[in-house]
Amino acid sequence: MKITVVGAGHVGATTAHLLVQKALAEDVVVVDVLEGIPQGKALDMYESTPVEGSDVRVVGSNGYDETAGSDIVILTAGIARKPGMSRDDLMNTNRGIVAECTEHAVAASPHAILVVVANPLDVMTYVALKTSKFDRHRVFGMAGVLDASRFRSFIAMELKVSVEDVNAFVLGGHGDSMVPLVRYSTVAGIPISELMSKEAVDRLVKRTRDGGIEIVNYLKTGSAYYAPAASTVQMVDAIVKNKHRILPCAALLQGEYDIKDTVVGVPVKLGRKGIEEIMQIKLNDEEKAALHKSASGVRANIEKLGL
Repeated sequence: MKITVVGAGHVGATTAHLLVQKALAEDVVVVDVLEGIPQGKALDMYESTPVEGSDVRVVGSNGYDETAGSDIVILTAGIARKPGMSRDDLMNTNRGIVAECTEHAVAASPHAILVVVANPLDVMTYVALKTSKFDRHRVFGMAGVLDASRFRSFIAMELKVSVEDVNAFVLGGHGDSMVPLVRYSTVAGIPISELMSKEAVDRLVKRTRDGGIEIVNYLKTGSAYYAPAASTVQMVDAIVKNKHRILPCAALLQGEYDIKDTVVGVPVKLGRKGIEEIMQIKLNDEEKAALHKSASGVRANIEKLGL
């Protein structure tokens, strides 16, 4: 297994380091346009492998020759949010970056699975799909795992319980219109609506929607990277180990949930070939309306780019 991480910033470097720690590939390649940065970070990671007991070859590069034959390519390249910026503010700049990186990555690894992490996530996944011309089961985005992890964290903090006992599902676009599914969110199988007031649930839902900007406002000069990297690696783990895990991912819908030609977060089954199945769970009228509203927002941004 060979995995390439495009982008050696905080998200990319942290993702690559976790891949190395977990020994999810024989080869990990880190690519970035900044001279010396991917080489230095990759060498630093490789020098940690004797301590970690992880026999992974780590290489940094400013080009894509080293990436040839990758099984998975993770696209993290792009500018990060700063205070006052929405994910949509990144759209035009990151569109060009993601398209160019996708072209180079696909030319070197035509059989790879693409996992998109760049923001605005849903639109950038669509850009990668159109640029690569791959089938939709091979191009999808990391968002729902991160959003669900944030929701789970806030629920655990509120109820003072172990995060291990908390399960949550978040659908829709990765942004203000995301749809945390309260009915499917539980603590040891108990619906959270039975463990806290509606006001508390609504407060945690709002905090989940604002989870990214909350961290941006603290950091001032960047955005989250530990949780995004961990979420990406959970998806990669499901692919590499052919686990057939059900995880919320940003996928191209072609009629599922009555949504067409739009990338939006839904539960999917992930295995060695990528998306094996898009799971269509039963939504009530309110949840379905919220998902459609979220998808409409993503579709509007896609249309702005003329894709």
